[in-house]
Formats: sequence, structure tokens, C-alpha cells
Amino acid sequence: MKPNRKIAVVLNPRSGGGKAGRRRKEIEHRLRGRLGAVTVRLTDAPGAGVELTRALLREGFDLIIAAGGDGTANEVANGFLEQDEPVNPEACLGILPFGTGGDFRRTLGVPPNLDSAAEILAEGKTRAIDVGKATFDAHGGGPMARYFINLLSFGIGGDVAARAKNPARILGGRAAFLWATVKSFIIYSGKEIRMTLDGKDDVQAFVTDVAVGNGRFYGGGMCVCPTALLDDGMFEITVIDYMNCLQFIREIRPLYSGNIYRRPQAHHWRARQLRAEADDETKIEIDGEPLGRLPLEVTVLPARLKVIAPNRSSS
Repeated sequence: MKPNRKIAVVLNPRSGGGKAGRRRKEIEHRLRGRLGAVTVRLTDAPGAGVELTRALLREGFDLIIAAGGDGTANEVANGFLEQDEPVNPEACLGILPFGTGGDFRRTLGVPPNLDSAAEILAEGKTRAIDVGKATFDAHGGGPMARYFINLLSFGIGGDVAARAKNPARILGGRAAFLWATVKSFIIYSGKEIRMTLDGKDDVQAFVTDVAVGNGRFYGGGMCVCPTALLDDGMFEITVIDYMNCLQFIREIRPLYSGNIYRRPQAHHWRARQLRAEADDETKIEIDGEPLGRLPLEVTVLPARLKVIAPNRSSS
């Protein structure tokens, strides 16, 4: 870690079913023992992490640690950028995972254990990763823009994200997302979508879901974009043809194994930009949060965010 960093933690006390809030004192104690002085700020409402992070960066903090789940990491990452550029180009994002899914930390290579994650914050390397910028229709109406660091999906993904905070969370993130996925499949009837990739390749398909990956995982560990890289300036785009609930249950193992591209229902492309639309309402989730619906435009912003990563991270 760079010496003399000014360090802050943006902590979501509701993450992990309230686990992050209950362990706040322990988190502060462990981080101060490993990193030195840290300032802790709590989020008190959805979206609060964005402005908290921007304020901390303007106060001179140059390592902001997101303590929570993928949604918390997304809010903090959004706070790092303004008009597509870093608020402070020298500042870094750190990850302290406490959420339901943990999909970004899987791609980055950060373990869920507090001590191991703190060790990476102290001894890891600084790495510049790409950021996705999405523009879409917000649920409340009107256009909305949002950055993402892991993965965006549309189709059943938006429905699953809305159901992910459920009682199965006590069994772990994978159980919560699997429960939400199966429940969503029972009533899901597929979406006819149209996409344009990099302004030239047109794709039309009747889909279960489309994943636009900067990272590899979604839904609590489903490896839907297994060849995605965080720093190659490209998205991995996976289209999953429509499947009913029974078909999905038969095909679920490849989603977790990283072998999804061996299945005939899965198709993939690489692109820097994507436009998508559908005639029926098609929901979008961004880094695990259900934020809006099609139409959608997504663009990659190469090497736009610095993160603290394990020294041997390869994703």
C-alpha cells in the first residue's frame, strides 16, 4: 500500500442482512490494526454511498474502502467518477466484502474473510480497471446514467435482483440468488430483444437474459461471462436463449462451473459499446441492483478506476 494514505471506509450497515452493521466495531478495529487511522462513514439510504464518496475524495482521502456488497461497491465506484473522469486520479477503491452476492470481489480475487481482505488492502497492488457506463430508462421514469464495475444484465436478471433480498440469505449469497432465480423463472416468459454491438453487428433473439460483463460473475457466483477481463477495454456479452424453469434447472450446473459457452443456449460476443431495446418491459440490473429498464446504451471507459487488488490477481 502507498505510504501516508488518507483512508476512509464507506460502510453499508444493512449489507449481508445487517452483518456489516453488527460487526462495525470489529471492522474498525481490524482495519486500524492493519492500515492505521481510518475514518468511517455509514450509508443511511440507497444511493448515499455516491455522495459520501465524492465528499471524502474532495476532503483529500485517497483510499476509499467499500464495506458491503456489490451494490455498495457500485455506489462507491460511482462516487469516484464525475462526467466520466476520476474526481481524484490518484485515489483508489478498496473492497471489504460483506454483501449477499460478492460477485465483483470474486472476479477481483478478494476473499470474503475479513482478515484476508484487510491484508489485501494493506499489501495488494494498485490496478487500473475499466468502468462501464450505462444510460437507460429509470423505474421512476426518465433517462438515467450509472457506472458499473462488474456486470449489467437485462431480461430475467432484473427480476432476480429485485427478489435477491429474501430469507434464503441466511444460507449465503448463492442460496439467496438461486431461490430468487427459480422463483423468477416460474413466471418469466422470455423477452424479444434487439441489440447493436459497436454500431455494426445486429443481434435479435428471444432470451432468458443478456449479460454485459466487465467482470465474470453475477447472481451470487454464476460465471456467466467466464472470459471477461477487468482491464482489456472490452465487454464480454453473453446471450442466453429462452429456457423454461425445468430447462433452467437442468442447465444450471454450467452457470456455476464456468462452462456456459459449451451449452447451445449460450452465445457470446466482445464489444466496446452496446445498444439494446425491446417492445415489452425488460428490466435491467446493474452490479446486482434493479435500477431500470430498456432501452439501454452501454459504453466502456478504459482504465478509468484504480482499485486495490491481490498481487496475483489475473481477472
